[in-house]
Parts: sequence; structure tokens; C-alpha cells
Amino acid sequence: MRILSKHKDDLVTLLKKHDPVAQRRFYEQQSPKLLSVSRTYIRDIYHAEDCLIKAFCKIFKNIESFRNDGSINAWARRIVVNECLSFLKSQKTIFYLDENQIADAADDHEEVNIYEDFNVQELLDQLPENYRLVFNLYVLESYPHQEIAEMLNISVSTSKTQLFRAKAKLKEIFIQQKLIRNEIR
Repeated sequence: MRILSKHKDDLVTLLKKHDPVAQRRFYEQQSPKLLSVSRTYIRDIYHAEDCLIKAFCKIFKNIESFRNDGSINAWARRIVVNECLSFLKSQKTIFYLDENQIADAADDHEEVNIYEDFNVQELLDQLPENYRLVFNLYVLESYPHQEIAEMLNISVSTSKTQLFRAKAKLKEIFIQQKLIRNEIR
């Protein structure tokens, strides 16, 4: 078995040659992180794993399109996100209400640290799909509202509304769980 260089560029070169050892190594290094990304979009672990496997197939099949102008990890993450979005669109279970009223007061609300003693994935799993998608794309992936709107085929105002509502819902869930934990103690 060949020993792979620790250099990222060498790994990418081997991946572009469709080297199975490099593919396995890349999969083993990245799959836990990318499964976590997939799970932030897909509630069901089995569907999240399916999306991840499909994403890795696309990564290995289309590795030549990676231009080395950024991180291969970021490129792979984007493929996973796109695969999750494709899956969710195919399920046709997400409905967006197009609203022209955006509560700009979102910036005025006190921010809640949702990480404090809580499993973030459990909190995200409680969000409705439409809120969760926009929240993930905006907060976790740093997409601007215009790009989110194009990806999800919604208006920019709908994207902003969904983000506002996602934050409000997360705050509500967080407060409820915190109250429950305090009652138990």
C-alpha cells in the first residue's frame, strides 16, 4: 500500500488520477465532518447518509473540475450541501410563504447563545424544514440572501423572513428546553 503525502496538493493530484487509496483516505478524513453537514439539512440519519454517499460519488467523479483555487474541503462541503438541497427539493415537502413584510426588528432582539449546554443538532432538528434550510445556508454556509433565494427558488424577502423566524423559533425552543432543565434540577 502506498503512503500518501501529507500535503493537500499531493492528495488532490492523486484524487484527480482517481487513485483508490487517495479516495479512501479523503473519504475517511472528511466523511465525519461532511455527515455532520448533511445532518444539519436532513433530519433522518439514513437519508443524510444517502446524500453523503451521493455527494462523495459526485466529488470523485467530478474532481477534475476542482481548480485548486480554494480548499478542497470547502468544495466538497458545497457539493454535500447541494446534494442535500436536491434531496429536499425532490421530497417536495417544503413550503415557503412569500411575504413582503420583514421584521427588521430581528437585529434588535437579544441574541441567545444556543450552544450553551445544548446539542445544536437537536435544536436544529426541531425547526421546520423551510426555516432550517435558510438558517443553515445563511448562518452555517454564509450564503447571502440573494444566493439563497436563487438556490431555493424563493424571493429575497422570503429568505430574510425565514431566517428571522428560524432565529425566533430557535430562541423559543432554547428557552423552553432551558426551563425544562431548570425544573428537573
